[in-house]
Amino acid sequence: MTSPRIYRAEGLTLRKASVGEADLISSLYSREHGKLEVLARGARRLTSRLMGHFEPLTLVRLSIVRGRSLDTVAEAEVINAFPAVKAEYASVARGLYVAELIDGFSAAAAANPPLFDLALQTLDAVGRASGAADDDPAVDLPLRYFDLQLLRLSGFLPELYQCVECGADLEPERHRFAAGAGGALCSDCATPPDVIVRPLSLSALKVLRLLHRTESPDGLPRLDMPASVRQEVHGLLTETLQHWLDRQLRSQAFLDATEFA
Repeated sequence: MTSPRIYRAEGLTLRKASVGEADLISSLYSREHGKLEVLARGARRLTSRLMGHFEPLTLVRLSIVRGRSLDTVAEAEVINAFPAVKAEYASVARGLYVAELIDGFSAAAAANPPLFDLALQTLDAVGRASGAADDDPAVDLPLRYFDLQLLRLSGFLPELYQCVECGADLEPERHRFAAGAGGALCSDCATPPDVIVRPLSLSALKVLRLLHRTESPDGLPRLDMPASVRQEVHGLLTETLQHWLDRQLRSQAFLDATEFA
């Protein structure tokens, strides 16, 4: 059956690029179709009805016309511009971090509604935490929840309950973690070849398991984590994300810069 010429989508704008004198190409992550790239004709003109609809971190409802090489936006409506996220530099950096990871882990025409919902829930949490200090759990924990759940929904969840080498249940003690080997290692197993192995404290393991078990960012408890544990969890998840992306996270440098802004 031939696909309809016009289709609709609800999508989160991840990035945009200028084309010609007044057009835009926008990359969005949609609930219905996964990642989309669409052409918004004239969207950079001040008089255009599409002006401002394709700023990164904007949720839009679209009518789209199929094209031979690139689909074109016929109509657009802003559902949520996430003003609280865009209210300060640090929150924008956190939002762009979410957008970069969704962009990196998603595929064109591969819908993943739970991943779409995770992105919106995380942006809502980032907006609520706008203005809070960087070490406030309300800021850090939702992003670490996003990291782990993104890995789970993409099929890359690290093993947190059994040793990836021998399969033994992990006892409540210090262990090791190797992103390249797939997760946690018990203290008895030899180090796998050609992978980077990090220490895994019991406190960090408990936090990672909590993030795995929690159903949404709204369900996260207010944890008073020592800075060392917060940094350890962040480091392990960042290393895992970058292992599967096979590149550094550009937005991480932007995030780090906000700590000194």
